[in-house]
Amino acid sequence: MASKGLLQTEELYKYILESSVFPREPEPLKELRDVTANHPRKLMATAPDAGQIITMLLQLVNAKKTIEIGVFTGYSLLLTALSIPEDGKITAIDIDRDAYEIGLPIIKKAGVEHKINFVESEALPILDQLLTDHENEGSYDYAFVDADKVNYWNYHERLLKLLKVGGIVVYDNTLWGGSVAKNENETPEFYRPGRHLTIEFNKQIAADSRVQISLAPFGDGITICKRIM
Repeated sequence: MASKGLLQTEELYKYILESSVFPREPEPLKELRDVTANHPRKLMATAPDAGQIITMLLQLVNAKKTIEIGVFTGYSLLLTALSIPEDGKITAIDIDRDAYEIGLPIIKKAGVEHKINFVESEALPILDQLLTDHENEGSYDYAFVDADKVNYWNYHERLLKLLKVGGIVVYDNTLWGGSVAKNENETPEFYRPGRHLTIEFNKQIAADSRVQISLAPFGDGITICKRIM
C-alpha cells in the first residue's frame, strides 16, 4: 500500500503497517480497505495507521454517541461502529451516498449497521439542526471530520457545543500532503487552495483555549482535540 503519509521512505511506512497496524486490523476493515483500493478517489480514505490511533481514542473516552462529517466508503465509520458499544450511535453525514453504498455491504456483514444513522446532506445544516435541541449540547463523546476544508472552523465551532467536556474531535488532512511546511512556489497546484485553508485552520486551533490539541503525523496528518472547557 502506497503511503498517504509524510514518512521519508515507503519502506518505513510499510514496516509500520505490516508490523503493528495490519496484524491488529479487524477483517471487516481490511475488506473495506481492499474494496476502496479500486476507487478512483481512494486517497480520500482514512489511512489505516490513523485508523489505529482513532480506535484507541474511541476506547479511551468510552465513546458511545458520536458524529462523523465526511464518510466516503466508510473506513473510519466502520472502525467507529466496531469500537463503540452495541447500543452506541453514530450520526454520519456526507453529500455522497453512492460512495457510502460501496462500503455498506461490509458494514452490514459486520453486524454494525444498526449503530449508524447516515444522513445524505451538507453538514452545516444538520449540525445546526442538532443544536436546536438543547439536549444534544454536550452529549457527544467523539467526532471525526474529513470533509471540505473551507468549513473546518465552522464545523469546529458547532462540534464544541455538541461535544461533552472531555470529548474528542479528530480532524483529518491537517498536514495536507506536507504542503503546510512548503513555500507557495514549491507546492503543486492541486495542493495550493487546501494549503492556505489548512494553515489558517491550524493557526486557529492552536489559539483555541477551549481544547487541548495534538497534531499527529498519522496518514496525512490528524489533529486531535480534547474539549477542556
